[in-house]
Amino acid sequence: MDKLNNLLVIGGTGFIGYHIIKSAKKKGFRITSISLNKPKKIRYLKKIKYIKADISNFRSLKKKMKTNYDFVVNAGGYGAHPDFGKKGNKLIKSHFNGLINILRILDLKKVKKFVQIGSSAEYGNINSPLKESAVCKPNTPYAVAKLLCTNILQELYLKSNFPVTILRFFQVYGPHQDDNRVVPFLINKCIKDKKFSTTKGNQLCDFCYIDDAIDAIFKSLNKKKSNGEIINIGSGSPIKIKKLIKKIVKLAGKGRPEIGILKYKKGTNMKNFASIYKAKKKLGWQPNTKLHEGFIKTINYFKL
Repeated sequence: MDKLNNLLVIGGTGFIGYHIIKSAKKKGFRITSISLNKPKKIRYLKKIKYIKADISNFRSLKKKMKTNYDFVVNAGGYGAHPDFGKKGNKLIKSHFNGLINILRILDLKKVKKFVQIGSSAEYGNINSPLKESAVCKPNTPYAVAKLLCTNILQELYLKSNFPVTILRFFQVYGPHQDDNRVVPFLINKCIKDKKFSTTKGNQLCDFCYIDDAIDAIFKSLNKKKSNGEIINIGSGSPIKIKKLIKKIVKLAGKGRPEIGILKYKKGTNMKNFASIYKAKKKLGWQPNTKLHEGFIKTINYFKL
């Protein structure tokens, strides 16, 4: 990739945002991060312009955010997954209004590529392998919020040829992730040799190592044929949660899972994995990190 200039990362202090910025630094970008919070110590990187701002507040954001960026990656809003209700409505408005505000402030004619980090949650509880052509049936506020953003950006592409690519991520994991996600939660319990309860673990899920996810983002920046497209980013090789638990226990050398104690959450999708054919075709991308290798890297990080 040629040396590029200004990159704006929305949500640059989060797990995915941190890894985007870390990779972008190596590639020679000038980087600005906009997030609701300051970066945690473990996710702080030098020579990055960190802006603390609420993207859903237009006036405040306009004062702090410049208009001219070559590339934008929207990785905001990864953390919260509330149920429908007051918090859920707030999440939906935050995502929707936040994206609208960003688009209002940006000089859209100067943006060479806008990458929206979507989610497999947008599909809802439908049959896998999930293809991008599927009719989405989102069943959580987070899923609704992400799908609304997808629809807005695709409409902008259709109306004005705005160079946007929507990447739908499937269960991304790796170093520097918070332990409120499946893989780091399990790893932390195991390396501390804790007893923990799980469901029967018959869900088939798709896990993608962070380096592969980041590779997909940077590949999409240069691919004009990905403009206007929704593209799944996952392993394409599902694994049952109970098998995943046993694999982590074996690699960690300890851990005391009590499988089958918990009930499945209402609306749990028992088969949630990606078709990644389109990613191969449109981006020339495929995952390079085997689950075994990704787990070892992640376990070693959390042992430190």
